[in-house]
Amino acid sequence: MDNIAVISDIHGNLPALEAVVQDIRRRHIRRIVCLGDLVGKGPQPCEAVDRIRELCETTVQGNWDHGINNPQDKETGLWQQRLLGTERLRYLRELPFSAELWLSGRRVRLFHASAQSIYHRVLRKANKKEKLAMFENTDQTGGFAGTELTPDVIGYGDIHVPYVQTLKSKEGQGLLLFNTGSVGAPYDGLPYASYAILEGETSHPACLEPAPFSVQLVRVPYDVEQAVAIAERVGLPNLERFIGEIRSGIERK
Repeated sequence: MDNIAVISDIHGNLPALEAVVQDIRRRHIRRIVCLGDLVGKGPQPCEAVDRIRELCETTVQGNWDHGINNPQDKETGLWQQRLLGTERLRYLRELPFSAELWLSGRRVRLFHASAQSIYHRVLRKANKKEKLAMFENTDQTGGFAGTELTPDVIGYGDIHVPYVQTLKSKEGQGLLLFNTGSVGAPYDGLPYASYAILEGETSHPACLEPAPFSVQLVRVPYDVEQAVAIAERVGLPNLERFIGEIRSGIERK
């Protein structure tokens, strides 16, 4: 059996990312996939981008990764753009929309927010119709592995709230939907970094045959006050919101 770590929503929080990486290494997991939002919110966007590029075999684009390349009119966005510079911004702009893999006979598709768009949010409390739409092939995703097949496992980030749910399609097919939660800014009231582990067979042709498969959600405590101190030292815009969120694990609007 093989393990793949799936991380998302780093948001420039390097202490949280390093704590997750340490946990991944402790479990002897070598493969890491990132579901986007490397930047935004936190004080170390450059370090987060550089570390993800070093660690991850695949990284898909999040809404922040795309949006930071647009003209900015708020202090937070301008500050992030200045730090990132031309080359990192190009990297974020060119990230793919989704990633796919066969795992224990399951067709797994991973993206940031939804099959429709990096900006289309699907909450944990979304209705069944909205969640089933996550499994559709769209112009953004194409068909699974270049075929007309659709995925039967979907993993995403964006909402900063981890969960795993089984669904049944109209045809009676069993589907599995999971959210990784956020490494750098969890919003479920637990201020621990969050990520997921996929376990299954990845070696061809075994990966195409039914075999045991699991999704595990992991929470990792990290030094929140170290992240606070970094944010204060670099003069992070919107500082109080960032501190409030990472200390409480609750989104502030």
